[in-house]
Amino acid sequence: MSESTKNELAFGKENYKLFIAAVVVVIIGYLLMVGGGSDDPTVFNGDELFSPIRITVAPIIVLLGFGLGMYAIMKKSKD
Repeated sequence: MSESTKNELAFGKENYKLFIAAVVVVIIGYLLMVGGGSDDPTVFNGDELFSPIRITVAPIIVLLGFGLGMYAIMKKSKD
């Protein structure tokens, strides 16, 4: 194995940046899903638990993050 092939990374610099961005987007989506519960087991907060952000927006953001991750993996690097 030559010296130049030994030090090459699997992806280019842009691929790694896109993949890190995808991970951040997925984490943001999951953080938007968190919460809505109650400390008191006898109280049910239906409006807070089933808010449109938790039910619709957050899963879409997670799926967009996964799509961005797949794009980051499939994109050909220019390096």
